[in-house]
Amino acid sequence: MRSLSLLLGGLLALSGSGLAVAQGPPSTDIVLVAMHQDQIVLPHDQLINLTDRDGYDNQPFFTPDGKAVLYTSAREGQTEIYRVELATRRPKRVTNTPESEYSPTIMPNGDGISTVRVEADGTQRLWRFDLKGKDPTPVLDDIKPVGYHAWADGHTLALFVLGDPPTLQQADTRTGKADTLVYGIGRSIHRVPGAPAISFVHKETDDAWVIKTLDPATGVIKPVVATLPGREDYAWRPDGSLLMADGAMLYAWAPTYDAWKPLYDFAPHGITTITRIAVSPDGSHVALVVDR
Repeated sequence: MRSLSLLLGGLLALSGSGLAVAQGPPSTDIVLVAMHQDQIVLPHDQLINLTDRDGYDNQPFFTPDGKAVLYTSAREGQTEIYRVELATRRPKRVTNTPESEYSPTIMPNGDGISTVRVEADGTQRLWRFDLKGKDPTPVLDDIKPVGYHAWADGHTLALFVLGDPPTLQQADTRTGKADTLVYGIGRSIHRVPGAPAISFVHKETDDAWVIKTLDPATGVIKPVVATLPGREDYAWRPDGSLLMADGAMLYAWAPTYDAWKPLYDFAPHGITTITRIAVSPDGSHVALVVDR
């Protein structure tokens, strides 16, 4: 569909896939692993594939109770939001619209899902659905084109806004306005566990990419750690440590580490590339997006 093609010209061009628009989105799966402290636990030495089909399944987001994962799935020429229960591993369609939806995120009050929506004319804005995928309404009328987002609190958002270069913008849903704070950022924007702060990757130069935090109340930005070379996808664990991947290797970092520490090599399980990462609220599970 036209909406998918338009988005592929923006979002997926920034994904590092290297695919042309005509090729469509890459075929990816979302796999689930258990985590205990700094150990990856694979029951019976097997990965749990939550999607396991040819096609684009990506952008996992754990529900607040940790029992399910929301994700973006490309089917029938467009993308919709799906939900898969960890206990049953049965996917369920959440949104069902003519438009494409991406980046599902449970809103801070827990009563809705915010997504990036590609509208009929190609406009990319942030929208809200109820938990059943109904009653879509724009969150921010005038801010576009939005690529990714994270909530700092019930009315404050950090946005990845597409452009050359893409920018970090801080928006307030009460006013509908946004301020541009940083130029040249990566797609991974997250709320910092236990704090009303947001983290992002600042691509200071071609070779210097740094994970930083933003305090939305004060505007103070602080560096955390340099990313793995050329990598921008990461996730926070509840204890304040970080996960990143390079190829099939998962790495961990904590404030007490001197550098990123290799955590687990997934190559023996047939994994070649890990991109996006999501961690359950209690830290017991990790969802990894892998090339199929």
